[in-house]
Amino acid sequence: MKRILLLTMLLALAAAPAVAEPPLELRSTLSDQQEVAVTIYNDNLALVRDQRKVNLRQGENRLALREVSAGIRPETALLRSLGDPDGVQVIEQNFDFDLLTPQTLLEKYVGKTVQVVRVHPQTGEDSFETAEVLAASGGVVLKIGDRIETGVPGRLVYPDVPADLRDRPTLVLQLHSAKGGEQQLELAYLTSGLSWNADYVAQLSEDDSTLDLSGWVTLTNRSGTSYRSARLQLVAGDVNQVRQPMPMARDLMMEKGMVAASAPMPEESLFEYHLYSLGRPTTLRENQTKQVSLLSAAGVPAVREYLLQGGDYYYRGRYDSLGEKLKVGVFLELANREEAGLGMPLPKGIVRVYKKDRQGSAQFVGEDRIDHTPKNERVRLKLGDAFDVTANRKQTDFQKLGGSGRYNYVFESAYQIVLNNAKTEPVTVRVAEPMPGDWEILSESHPHRKETAGTASWQIKIPAESSATLTYRVRVRF
Repeated sequence: MKRILLLTMLLALAAAPAVAEPPLELRSTLSDQQEVAVTIYNDNLALVRDQRKVNLRQGENRLALREVSAGIRPETALLRSLGDPDGVQVIEQNFDFDLLTPQTLLEKYVGKTVQVVRVHPQTGEDSFETAEVLAASGGVVLKIGDRIETGVPGRLVYPDVPADLRDRPTLVLQLHSAKGGEQQLELAYLTSGLSWNADYVAQLSEDDSTLDLSGWVTLTNRSGTSYRSARLQLVAGDVNQVRQPMPMARDLMMEKGMVAASAPMPEESLFEYHLYSLGRPTTLRENQTKQVSLLSAAGVPAVREYLLQGGDYYYRGRYDSLGEKLKVGVFLELANREEAGLGMPLPKGIVRVYKKDRQGSAQFVGEDRIDHTPKNERVRLKLGDAFDVTANRKQTDFQKLGGSGRYNYVFESAYQIVLNNAKTEPVTVRVAEPMPGDWEILSESHPHRKETAGTASWQIKIPAESSATLTYRVRVRF
């Protein structure tokens, strides 16, 4: 009877379905990479298309794609086979971003045992003790035998690295392949950590009438991986994004690199944006800032302007002096037109302006930030405030002609603006006065221009080492 029962149990075990073992992990590194293309947008966003050659087994595979971006947005990842699109199907994917460090390794061993190794100070021999890790947050707490110790009394030896710790950011995919053998896979995903901005360098001519303009693209890679011989494209424009939680800040040392000046980057329209393509592959190393040439233009016509900007508050009340030695702003304007030597969409960035001194050395004279500037629009830069051109403004008369309560006020006031020019050459200053309410210029020493519904401006010529005076009277109604 016992023999029959034993035989029945053996037959039942033989007939039971075998428990499938999980597939062994296939690891793919950058050595498998065949091609990588990176499209970088303005707002800390990039699209990466990573092609790798991988040997898959027929059936279920566990594929670990190492050295993807640490800023990957896993929900945007898309894996496809270029040679057999219908034969490879992704079942599950996991992004392992808990990277191997001494601290993370220690934290993974809380509640487990490690070996504490101490060196004898006289003999130099190692002694081993088994310790249980009780805590690893804010310091380590160990239980060694019947005592509790804080800190590490020696060096710690771990039996193994936990499977959920990776030395590099890794995307792990559970996938099914209809056939075994070599596959050309492409992984596309959006990531943070890659950014670009435009920087411009302009050198003024001796008479400030023209400038030579060079544009550079500054690329910054904080994504946690490198992109070797990448096909690089840049998108200029404000792409809308659903905001994601901010990633944890990392303190990175940035390596700097510069690519020698080359032909301007080809540009094309893309939806409501502009796409710039680098004509040759380039390598973006981890923690690196790189610059590549964007454009170059010589002899671009420029116009310098002196501007004294007023305020609208002094038309409502009685004031004495409205300021002495007021700053006069210095602006530079140029047209983004083909006939001016430009005529291409300019990505937003900072324009830094230089001018040579009498010894021929270039000196920095100011910088300003520009927004995305389409073709045929004007670029206006504020370089600073003039040293030798100043102004004194005062109110010479003020009368309330009517009004009570909150409405129907009528004020009449008069002003004197003395513009001083200490330069050895004549200058022209544009005085722009914001006018509140309904306004009317009653009298003036120089003719004004109504720039907008609320702005009157005057062009005042000032001789060399001299001064000029603007006076006007205005009536405003509220």
